[in-house]
Amino acid sequence: MRKLLLAALFLTLTLCSACGARTASPGDAAEEDLTVIGMCQVGAESDWRVADSESMKTVFTEENGYRLLFEDARQKQENQISAIRKFIQQRVDYIVLMPISESGWESVLQEAKEAGIPVILVDRMVDAADESLYAAHVGSDFLREGAMAAQWMEGVFPDERENVGIIHIHGTLGSTAQLGRTAALEAALEKHENWELLARLDGDFTQAKTYEVMTEYLSSLPGRGNIDVVYCENDNIAFGAIQALEEQGYVCGRDGARVITFDATRGALTQCLEGRIALAVECNPLLGPLVEEVIQTMEAGGTPEKHRYVEEQVFTAEDLTEALIEAREY
Repeated sequence: MRKLLLAALFLTLTLCSACGARTASPGDAAEEDLTVIGMCQVGAESDWRVADSESMKTVFTEENGYRLLFEDARQKQENQISAIRKFIQQRVDYIVLMPISESGWESVLQEAKEAGIPVILVDRMVDAADESLYAAHVGSDFLREGAMAAQWMEGVFPDERENVGIIHIHGTLGSTAQLGRTAALEAALEKHENWELLARLDGDFTQAKTYEVMTEYLSSLPGRGNIDVVYCENDNIAFGAIQALEEQGYVCGRDGARVITFDATRGALTQCLEGRIALAVECNPLLGPLVEEVIQTMEAGGTPEKHRYVEEQVFTAEDLTEALIEAREY
């Protein structure tokens, strides 16, 4: 009898142990097959940035074979560095980084390299002497964008005897977009002696800060300033600048201050069609498919292009219709 009780007890324990054990399922197998992407975004400081994040989230889904770990750095580089180190600990397959500025990345990128995790840079670049620290860069040619804006200005102000007053409102200092667009304007200023830089303000790529610094600058003028061009390094800067200008009694458009913007989101193109923005230089945020091409190339054992630039164009009111704007994805 005692042996029968012991046998029954052993069978019960065995069954309980089996019930508690983790068993494989089709869902678990599918999870293991997913390519894990650790992505660190700058933040959500602009309409462009939000569209860029949405492009990534649309591409890197479980239905497409990916698991996306998304980190919003809230415009702080230290948060991005912490996110990369967390991705390394999590042993992700790829790290996708939108660097807030170009400097200060070599140590953490070296850590990712030693862990065998490829890093793909999106939108902005990093200042690293060793280019093997990242696998590829996907984004825009910001210097070319600025050069297109300068070329448009030359067409609008062809008379070298006419003084052209310019306010430059730049984005986050040290970011690739700021460096490229600023460099293009500085080169044009050196080329045209009649182009006068009235002020250089820090808009940090946000509407709120631009409105604040632009209002402060305009209020400090002894009278109405002769402002011919406001060179805004993204759409949200342009929105803040236009708000400040109009509140101070300035006209934005052909008969007043010509506002130049970069990004060409739907909101900016609407204001361009209305005439308040004179020129919108496109900076395409829909980079998810291009990043996926890089990953698929590496998954197949290939080597991706080191730099992949997206195609872009410029818009004036004459180029736009309501239907064209409505059809845009961002």
